[in-house]
Amino acid sequence: MNALQQVWGVLGGNPADLASVTVTSPDEILPSIFKVTEAATAVVAAGSLAAARLWRTRGGPDPEVTVDGRAAAVALRSERYLRIDGVAPPVWGPLSGDYPTADGWVRLHGNYPAHHRAVLTALAVPESEVAATLRTASAVAVEEAVLAAGGAAAAQRTRSDWLGTPQARALAKLPLIELTCRYDTPRRPLGQADRPLAGVRVLDLTRVIAGPVAGRTLAGHGADVLRVGADHLELVEPLVVDTGFGKHFCHLDLRDPAARDTLRELVRQADVLIQAFRPGALAQLGLGPDDCAAVNPGLVTVSVSAYGQAGPWSGRRGFDSLVQVATGIAHETATAAEADHPVPLPAQILDHATGHLAALAAVEGLRRRSQHGGSWHAEVSLARTAAWLDGLGRHDGLALPEPRVEDLLTETDTPFGRVRHARPAGTIAGQAPYWANPPHRPGADPAAFR
Repeated sequence: MNALQQVWGVLGGNPADLASVTVTSPDEILPSIFKVTEAATAVVAAGSLAAARLWRTRGGPDPEVTVDGRAAAVALRSERYLRIDGVAPPVWGPLSGDYPTADGWVRLHGNYPAHHRAVLTALAVPESEVAATLRTASAVAVEEAVLAAGGAAAAQRTRSDWLGTPQARALAKLPLIELTCRYDTPRRPLGQADRPLAGVRVLDLTRVIAGPVAGRTLAGHGADVLRVGADHLELVEPLVVDTGFGKHFCHLDLRDPAARDTLRELVRQADVLIQAFRPGALAQLGLGPDDCAAVNPGLVTVSVSAYGQAGPWSGRRGFDSLVQVATGIAHETATAAEADHPVPLPAQILDHATGHLAALAAVEGLRRRSQHGGSWHAEVSLARTAAWLDGLGRHDGLALPEPRVEDLLTETDTPFGRVRHARPAGTIAGQAPYWANPPHRPGADPAAFR
């Protein structure tokens, strides 16, 4: 698989290592012109292989990895299969969607109340008049106005329009995963373990979807993952459920100096910190990657962003659906489908794949820390993942039927009710990843590792 070779090579992986990876059901199974199944399979396989190699250094078995492409594709759109007490919970807010404008299309993201209010503030109209107002507006002007009001939006661009933007040119200079050693510190080998990441402590300072998927992935390999939120940070509950498996969930209001002190103590105990605040936001609180590495020399940090760590859009709010529209993916798919509106991918693959790439970076950082020492920091972004997906090429897959999934789903009793959900994909030496506990309600746990 070309995609797997690319992902494995981006962090310097030896191509010979891929001989220990077996991919079954490799054909594209999701209706798209983009190679979504190949991308899903690649990130699951690379992450599994990295975990397997790390486990081998801890006395684990030889790193033999098997990934079923169908299972990977299903796992990377897990929220589609979520059912709570037999009901599919709503995920999208009433204003979220694609709207025709005077010169094209714009997508609004209103899943959070603050972003919903930002749209109404930017347009200066009640909710009932949003669609009519947008029909006479410029898509880019709406995008800029909503962003200025603190919301999230994206004007639809063609692929060529996107590639001509300064942001696309900035992203082209960045690797899919940028992993750097920020400080030289002594080696910190991990002890023997019965799971790849057993005993590894992870702080998950993320909200939706990529960052939480990274923490969920690490939890599936045995890590002790503590998600940190706050009472005032709005959440989409179905996504909390879907990405909360294997984690505990505490609340700390980082506007409070005492809460920041508590978080610093957690940082001191952690091995990995994953954060998805906008670039620079945590540094303003004295909790940026360098600040945290000073507190805990040898910490592995991973930063997830929408549009990347460089370029004029680096601080811009964004979500998978917006990035698909902004980068030309939705336009190209619509053109292939002969549709008169933006057409999204059959999965929020930018979110999910970026989450798996973040987990891969964390595991590789742990391996390098164990063998060479150092405090390691990784950067990944949805837009850079989109560029990678774009580079995998196209196939004639729009007419593919929806895949069968029943054998890839299971049910778990949770504090939210009886939940049907997708299983994690991939096996290491015949053992599948699993989550040690169901998702917990936000703020239900103390601010402490298990």
